[in-house]
Amino acid sequence: MGFSAPVFIYILVFVIVFLIILEYSSEKNKREFLKKLFSEDNIQKLFVRYDIRIIELKKVLKISGLFFLLFALAGPKFGAKLVDIKKHGVDVIIAIDVSKSMLAQDIKPSRLEKAKLELSFIIDKLSGNRLGIIAFAGKPFLQCPLTLDTSASKIFMDSITTDLIPVPGTAIGEAIDLAVKNFIKEERKYKALIILTDGEDHESDPLSAALAAKKEGVKIFTIGFGTSQGELIPDKDETGNVTNYKKDKKGETVMTKLDELTLQKIAYETGGKYYQATDGEIEVSRITEDISSMETKQLKAQKYERYEEKFYYFVLIGLILILIEMFLPDGFKKRINI
Repeated sequence: MGFSAPVFIYILVFVIVFLIILEYSSEKNKREFLKKLFSEDNIQKLFVRYDIRIIELKKVLKISGLFFLLFALAGPKFGAKLVDIKKHGVDVIIAIDVSKSMLAQDIKPSRLEKAKLELSFIIDKLSGNRLGIIAFAGKPFLQCPLTLDTSASKIFMDSITTDLIPVPGTAIGEAIDLAVKNFIKEERKYKALIILTDGEDHESDPLSAALAAKKEGVKIFTIGFGTSQGELIPDKDETGNVTNYKKDKKGETVMTKLDELTLQKIAYETGGKYYQATDGEIEVSRITEDISSMETKQLKAQKYERYEEKFYYFVLIGLILILIEMFLPDGFKKRINI
């Protein structure tokens, strides 16, 4: 047996004990008061119509009725039966750029920290779907395979830094290829890929990869981090202080810019959408709404043992007892001792 609102069990115990003490004290005081005013003979004459046993029975009926009504408020549940629970959703892989350019601070505190924040929001909002995470720089790495366990996704997310992938660069195209390989190949729908990046890709062909993903039924959504004006990439020491700025092989300071055009093409070629990261994370809500409107599939089916609520039995018993108490006379024509 279980209860929907077990707090009423504690209230029930308190109220019933209180009522029993109250009734006992009240009856005792009443008898002592009558004995002070009247003699034994007069009491019997005055209360000739009352039967003390019936009066005591009525008190028991009233308290028992209240007991069952309060017990019903606790929502007793019993009579377990097996219920089929089916979960529906889509497969979503989130690819996050961990290249050095994501250290740029044209978005505070940095592009990467902002992307991780939005990744966390996306995981929360898409809970119930199967989620996977890919981290990529010069090479992609499957950080978390597709799973319904969103808490596991969060654990993997915490380990994402720019030191995660030792190969420098940004290979968006290879990240798309890896995502496609990790979706179920036999399906041509129920697949979404979200890419969090600044869009700079010097190592792969992201548009060709996007077209290949489209053939596999993958819809790609992209979020751009950074600004078109660009920003320098800081080098930091162990304490987090900026010591210099990243330079190329020629010794010139590297300026990293958001490549919106590439990200727009990747998204639109596959039927997805592009958004630029904003302070209010509106893009997260819009993308999760877009994905929630996609056709879903059955992800999981389980049998659960569920108790049925049977509070109405106790309400009925409580009302019957109280009605009996109300209509039961206080006594019959019989003289009694008080």
